[in-house]
Amino acid sequence: MSDISITKLPETATEPTDTRKVFVKTYGCQMNVYDSQRMADSLAAEGYVTTDTPEDADLVLLNTCHIRERASEKMYSALGRYRKMKEKRVAEGHNMTIGVAGCVAQAEGQEILRRSPSVDLVIGPQTYHRLPNALQQVREGKQVVETEYALEDKFEHLPSPKREQVRKRGVTSFLTVQEGCDKFCTFCVVPYTRGSEVSRSVAQIVAEAEELATAGVRELTLLGQNVNAWHGVGSDGREWGLGELLYRLAEIPGIARLRYTTSHPRDMDEALIAAHRDLSVLMPYLHLPVQSGSDRILKAMNRKHKAEDYFRLIERIRTARPDMALSGDFIVGFPGETDEDFEDTMRLVREVNYAQAYSFKYSPRPGTPGADFKDHVDEAVKDERLQRLQALLSEQQYAFQDSLVGTTTDVLIEKPGRFEGQVVGRSPWLLPVILENNTDQIGDIVKVKIISTGTNSLVAEKLS
Repeated sequence: MSDISITKLPETATEPTDTRKVFVKTYGCQMNVYDSQRMADSLAAEGYVTTDTPEDADLVLLNTCHIRERASEKMYSALGRYRKMKEKRVAEGHNMTIGVAGCVAQAEGQEILRRSPSVDLVIGPQTYHRLPNALQQVREGKQVVETEYALEDKFEHLPSPKREQVRKRGVTSFLTVQEGCDKFCTFCVVPYTRGSEVSRSVAQIVAEAEELATAGVRELTLLGQNVNAWHGVGSDGREWGLGELLYRLAEIPGIARLRYTTSHPRDMDEALIAAHRDLSVLMPYLHLPVQSGSDRILKAMNRKHKAEDYFRLIERIRTARPDMALSGDFIVGFPGETDEDFEDTMRLVREVNYAQAYSFKYSPRPGTPGADFKDHVDEAVKDERLQRLQALLSEQQYAFQDSLVGTTTDVLIEKPGRFEGQVVGRSPWLLPVILENNTDQIGDIVKVKIISTGTNSLVAEKLS
């Protein structure tokens, strides 16, 4: 059953009968990017075409993220700008529908309509398959809030993307296999906005992957809030984990590369590690957040692993795949973090040696246990610690990139470069690679030699 809150709106300008345009603004994670694409696919079946500019859009859709501080305020600021565009379009005799989707929509619901009456539609991440029906309600002059968790499988109700749409997006693609999280880390809002862990079926995932491959996709990145918690019944009747799924996806013709994100250390099992050992199509780059190097802080975060567990896991992964490049997430200044706790994090970073990492100051997320913790760390202390940590992580990143100079590797050509004759590809370690005077086609995989590095990229020459 669909739980929808509806408010009658005053009549506005008549909806035009020609093709309708939708502008989608995406905030936050890669899963939001995927969700935005699927919403666009769903709207395409209703006659909408995407536009890069909101000024001429019949529908403006904000796909929001709640993971960072002030996410809501940034959204309300954007809504203020879109309100003025809407007023201008209505004055010119056109409609503009404004919708808010994603995690802020899930968290705030009716509050969005109260603060921004120009919004017509609020829809959560578990119900966006109902978007066409909700828009029909809006066309009937109603405001719609739909944030109840759907009882049905939304992926079964979403139309398959048209091949021409997939081709426009390029030769790499995201594919959501898992949503939600049951870990309940005390700093994280995801279990409250995305719900409990749900895994898509093997049949759904394989069918979508085959469709993407047929449309020219060469590289797939499997997505999940806790992607390596994915599980489903396989073709042999057994319950598979992510490792077994990767073996199956590696068999699909046309798929040359596989990746996945984001993982939790507790769900990194031996089958998944073995997949890294056995599958050449599984890229040697792993995002495996640890958040802190202090056991005391890890316990307060409810991570349910210790630093030593993480060290042993990294050792097993690198034994299976010696060329593995690691990425991670770190939070500094979690409530109660002492200088000693922070130094434990610095020691962990030095020992693991990351190719890339993301680091943030702790900010309380409303509704999470951490928001009620005492003993908050002074902002100046957070700033100083973050600067020190980021300096170390940057040093490691540049050292990793420098270590690649002079080596050979395969690069997937993704798009034209900024200048004539230049193309940009992607290394196995996710770094962009710039090639000059290259005539290869988008989607080709070529052997190159790395000749220099940029700040966040590599420069290479093709080997004949």
